[in-house]
Amino acid sequence: MTLLDGKALAAKVKEEVKAEAAKLPRKPGLAVVLVGNDPASRVYVTSKRKDCEACGIYSEEYALLENTTQETLLELVETLNQRPDIDGILVQLPLPKHLDEEAVLEKIAPDKDVDGFHPVSAGNLLIGRPGFQPCTPAGVMELLDEYHIDPAGRHAVVVGRSNIVGKPMGLLLLRRDATVTVCHSKTPDLGAVCRQADILVSAVGRRGLITADMVKPGAAVVDVAMNRNEAGKLCGDVDFEAVAERAAYLTPVPGGVGPMTRAMLMKNTLLAARKHQNLV
Repeated sequence: MTLLDGKALAAKVKEEVKAEAAKLPRKPGLAVVLVGNDPASRVYVTSKRKDCEACGIYSEEYALLENTTQETLLELVETLNQRPDIDGILVQLPLPKHLDEEAVLEKIAPDKDVDGFHPVSAGNLLIGRPGFQPCTPAGVMELLDEYHIDPAGRHAVVVGRSNIVGKPMGLLLLRRDATVTVCHSKTPDLGAVCRQADILVSAVGRRGLITADMVKPGAAVVDVAMNRNEAGKLCGDVDFEAVAERAAYLTPVPGGVGPMTRAMLMKNTLLAARKHQNLV
């Protein structure tokens, strides 16, 4: 079994971004907006700031109170939309429950949508136009490419249908000529469908969901989820030890898809800066 090492590949991608960013007339700029004090979100935001420093990207962070109003948040996004030195805007999800997530994401200018969540980005992805791809699915595709796992002609099964991972993951695999099945909570006999997968991607957030008997021998298994076990240790959807006995390729958690998500954010920010400086 070959481990799909996202940590090593992310370091390589960030080095490439750093080299390209250094050639630009102006540093790429990323603004990150965090509302409230969700501990996991705080960790992510801190990590993203370090990534920016490592890649030669200028970053600004806006930490807003939990009770920030919708109007205040939308005004901040609009201000950032108008800033010529800011190429990408990232509003950290999830937002507090009183805020309208959809309206906030739609407020971000499509040319600064480095998360790839805006309806314009989603539409471009659907019809095969170039544009910002959501960072996690894009990171999975980079991992597959790095290890020469070609989706063309393979059966790819994606477990999970979120707008952030599941749906765009299916579209990216389809774009690369895989036959794609997207499963979810209403799928009857999930195990039977998963056993058909040459490439199996799980993005549900349920520890132990993917067991060894659900994996086709020799499959490539990508675990997108980030959960914690009883001891508080990070783990994914996949029963790692058991599945490692059957899969040909497997991502670890942590150290698989997570670092790639952050690396692709850096890559999207570079792309946005190149566009804004008329270099694309």
